[in-house]
Amino acid sequence: MIVYGKQVVFYILEKHPKIIQQVFLTKEIDKKLFTKFTNTGAKIVRPDEQKAQSLARGGNHQGFLLDIGEFNFEEISEIKKKDFIVILDGLTDVGNIGAITRTCFALGVGGLVICGLKHFDMAPVIRTSSGTALDLPIALIQNSSDLANELKQLKFTLVGADASGYDVKTVERNSGQKIALFMGSEGDGLSGKLVKKLDIKLSIKMENNFDSLNVSVAAGILIHSIK
Repeated sequence: MIVYGKQVVFYILEKHPKIIQQVFLTKEIDKKLFTKFTNTGAKIVRPDEQKAQSLARGGNHQGFLLDIGEFNFEEISEIKKKDFIVILDGLTDVGNIGAITRTCFALGVGGLVICGLKHFDMAPVIRTSSGTALDLPIALIQNSSDLANELKQLKFTLVGADASGYDVKTVERNSGQKIALFMGSEGDGLSGKLVKKLDIKLSIKMENNFDSLNVSVAAGILIHSIK
């Protein structure tokens, strides 16, 4: 698995040097940083720009690329043991998924579940999360509706965004309450079937006659408000 860009490469070098299999450098770097790369024991390659662009699939690699092997998803049974989890139902934009992952990690969410995507490449999510996807338990499943039923049986309170819901500013989490926050797809939001399963529907009241937020921004507000 190839990841690229200074921020994510430096994060992995600092936090997860053992997962680095190959290092691709397209420019000269200072001796101290080069020594850090060599200390990982990984093979260091000096690709030309054409090869680097191919590895990055045209992305802005900033001269730094890593091969880190495959991502290991967490078992859903382990995610269910957490007290606060976030479920992404049908989100497809890796930028949004990465941003939500970073927010989850920064705000102490116990785990993230990605639903409804049959073939999912974690490399861009690791990149757009600035590497934090490697430190957050993440599970990949298909059926969010079945998961909602299972979480109810485990005494989770199911929470999701809906325009008709309570203003998030007025809702407080009870001590000991287990929360599963569902976020819907970028265009359609949560399905009607899933909305019916929610215990609490929340809305984010906005000003200036505006009624739409990017899903990653909305997720950040909701997580911060009820965490």
